Amino acid sequence: MDVEYSLWQFASMCVNPKTVYRHTTYRKQTKNQWARDDPTFVVLSAIFVAVAALLYCAAYDANGRGHAARVVTRCVLGDYLGFGCAYATIGWYLANKYLRAKTIGGHAHAVEQKVEWLYAFDVHCNAFAPTYVLLYVVQGLASPLLARQGYVAAIASCLLYAVALVYHNYCVFVGYNALPFLERTEFFLYPAAACTVAAPLAALVAFNPTRFVLWVYFGDRALA
Repeated sequence: MDVEYSLWQFASMCVNPKTVYRHTTYRKQTKNQWARDDPTFVVLSAIFVAVAALLYCAAYDANGRGHAARVVTRCVLGDYLGFGCAYATIGWYLANKYLRAKTIGGHAHAVEQKVEWLYAFDVHCNAFAPTYVLLYVVQGLASPLLARQGYVAAIASCLLYAVALVYHNYCVFVGYNALPFLERTEFFLYPAAACTVAAPLAALVAFNPTRFVLWVYFGDRALA
């Protein structure tokens, strides 16, 4: 398990995701597969999620250790791994069904290529890195301000979520765009366009996603 390399990938996804996917090309050339063969990145991400969930519980959970354990389990197995598997499966299916090019460089495929499911899961895990920084770390530190009532807090929270989700979709696009046998990969940017429309509308009605998320996990006590 290469912890140092995985931490470098995690940081690079936040500032220059294309760098990470250049290394997937090298992996294909040397190991004949696009997906990682090292689970370190996934394990580290799961640990980061668990630590962040524990810190949120320390700040907002007054229901004891049992509830905190359920929150951590839900965040790691449900939000990160469960949602990630579902998201990867959707992306994997759509890419293989609709986005595979029939020719590469004007020549027919000598060997038919398909998106590996594990690569689609890697794309989710990679895109999760900046989402984690924004919606777990930044939101956690700023939650005393973001969770306040009123338009200012709602606008700030909507902006944070919009930036996180738009960048997440951009990272997904970069991941699929790195595969030379896919075309029309801008399809994966469509949710980002939806976010840019939904965020101002949510702020206009004073919907605060930070307050909503805290309520979902910790109930009314977190908003008192």
